[in-house]
Amino acid sequence: MQICPSCGNENPPGARFCNACAAPLPRSASALAEERKLVTVLFVDLVGFTARSEQLDPEDVRAIQAPYFSRVRSVIESFGGTVEKFIGDAVMAVFGAPIAHGDDPERAVRAALAILDGMDLDVRIAVNTGEALVSVSANPAHGEGIVSGDVVNTAARLQSAAPVNGILVGQETYHATRNTIAYEEVEPVLAKGKQQPVPVWRAHGRRADLGAGASAAAPMLGRASELQTLLRTWERVVADRRPQLVTLFGPAGIGKSRLSSEFTKAVQQQRDGRVVWGRSLPYGEVTPYGSFAGQIKQMVGMFDTDETDAACAKLERAVESALRAGDAREVAAHLAMLIGVGREGAAGDRQTLFYSARRYVEALALEQPTVLVFEDIHLAASSMLDLLEMLGSRVRDVPLLLLTQARPELLSSRPAWGGGLPAYTAVQLEPLGQEEAAELARRLFETAGAQAQRIAELAETAEGNPLFVEELVASLAEGRVESGQLPTSIRNIVAARIDALPASERDALLDASVAGKVFWPGAVGSVTAETLDALEGRDLIRRDPISRLGAQHPQFTFKHQLIREVAYATLPRARRRERHEAIAVFLEEAVAETGDVAPALGSHWHEAGDLERAARYYVAAGDQANRGWAKEQAAQYYQHALGVIPEDDRELRREVAKRYAVAAQASFHVPEMLAGRAAPRSAENRPE
Repeated sequence: MQICPSCGNENPPGARFCNACAAPLPRSASALAEERKLVTVLFVDLVGFTARSEQLDPEDVRAIQAPYFSRVRSVIESFGGTVEKFIGDAVMAVFGAPIAHGDDPERAVRAALAILDGMDLDVRIAVNTGEALVSVSANPAHGEGIVSGDVVNTAARLQSAAPVNGILVGQETYHATRNTIAYEEVEPVLAKGKQQPVPVWRAHGRRADLGAGASAAAPMLGRASELQTLLRTWERVVADRRPQLVTLFGPAGIGKSRLSSEFTKAVQQQRDGRVVWGRSLPYGEVTPYGSFAGQIKQMVGMFDTDETDAACAKLERAVESALRAGDAREVAAHLAMLIGVGREGAAGDRQTLFYSARRYVEALALEQPTVLVFEDIHLAASSMLDLLEMLGSRVRDVPLLLLTQARPELLSSRPAWGGGLPAYTAVQLEPLGQEEAAELARRLFETAGAQAQRIAELAETAEGNPLFVEELVASLAEGRVESGQLPTSIRNIVAARIDALPASERDALLDASVAGKVFWPGAVGSVTAETLDALEGRDLIRRDPISRLGAQHPQFTFKHQLIREVAYATLPRARRRERHEAIAVFLEEAVAETGDVAPALGSHWHEAGDLERAARYYVAAGDQANRGWAKEQAAQYYQHALGVIPEDDRELRREVAKRYAVAAQASFHVPEMLAGRAAPRSAENRPE
């Protein structure tokens, strides 16, 4: 069974496209039976229904439960979640397994809010995020559990404590969604089995409007050139009345929305332009033209709560006002069909509908220079992309800028995007430089009122991604993560990218992660050159020009350490041990002398569970570092060895402890010795 990430529909194994919405299905089912994943669990339970059902006929109970279960399942699946089980009157759902989407906590909370909006019965809901062991091959339809772990138990406890018709979320869920969901902090929950009270928040509704996802916590850095490109393009659009399609390309968190926000502010404040935002969502879209429909509704003052007749009347008045032509009513009817509010009549073909969309957009741009912003078009239906390309190629002689944002995967499904259009510009957003990332971190710490800490390490970890810098700063400032841990939001984004890979590429990436940031094909197992080439083409790994192991063993490097860390965290402990052992054996066979790789061999054998071999290599690594006067590193390796040498091997422990003591003592004196050597030279050069 494959779950469609767009609509949540179950599809048969091997299907390439969803049977419900026709979206391409990610071919990423792993060969691993189990994986460790960051998931979000949602619990919904009826309030007081057990007592009430005692007084009802069984058929009446079923008549109440059936639509309740159907409604809850429908909402959960529309947001990309999977219903794992029904427990009495409760429903348990999982987001992020078997496939991660990058925003699973937000999907789960939005699903919870949608359930409340359409529920006639009283319910309690809880949402909790955490690490779980995921059974990849489990089939929920057959009663097989997908996830297990404390995250599930805690979610159940929070659901019991939730107020009637209220939603409680755990700490990780709150921190991952607080920029888009409005919350109220409530008293911590005393949960059974928990030593400390569990911090919780009550969700009230959606917080962010379109375009509001771009953080304004600190000034935008490192995007001056890209901003000027947009502003110059806009000036030409207005001066020459020549429409332009612009696409901002970049991975999640790179700053596409922030750059768009800064640009559109300048358009509105300095250049008197009209700006309308639209967003493509991977879930909950009602029409094939979701982002354009959202823009039309904003411009005509239409709301989803409007009755159909009222909505169509608003649209008709707005179109008549803009066009002032005899066919305005027909154009309005076509637009109603396009955006999903028209119920009568039908157009002869799609081009007729597209022509009406073009007429209205041209009229708006004639009235006032206009920027239409389309967020996340890599998630848009093909029909929406067709409409965009039509507008980009057919609209003429009006000041209109179509500003689109996309992740690089758009070019996988639409390789010729923008090709052949009369006026098209692609802007690639690159990661921030090290200095810019560090400066952004400093300013964010200042804004948070916290003391700056570990700036250089933070900037290096974020690898130039502004969102990652922001999340890491927030986590450190609030003391939410321990040293070396990644915030939930970052893990979600990276995991979603890994889960979208074809099965062979994903498995190779997971296995390669065990070797470290640098790896060799021989250490990965049955990986093909084609698979490695595909991963390099996706910019996940890079082939190094020179290999430490010689030409017979090509060397590859993970482009980002974050990718390696999330991939490694996905593997269960048993699989890690197997791979560490295989890599250790490979290194022993590949190198003539193990001196240079002794530290790596010690670590791999340690993780594989062979403590005797690990101790031997740790001692060898310590001896090598000692000979090179790297006394501090030598002491560390000896300390690692002491951690794995059995207590009953007293002779070896005494010998290694002695070496550790000598190296540790020497490490304190090396700086003094170096300073002492430098002093005479300084004195000789000092003027009399």
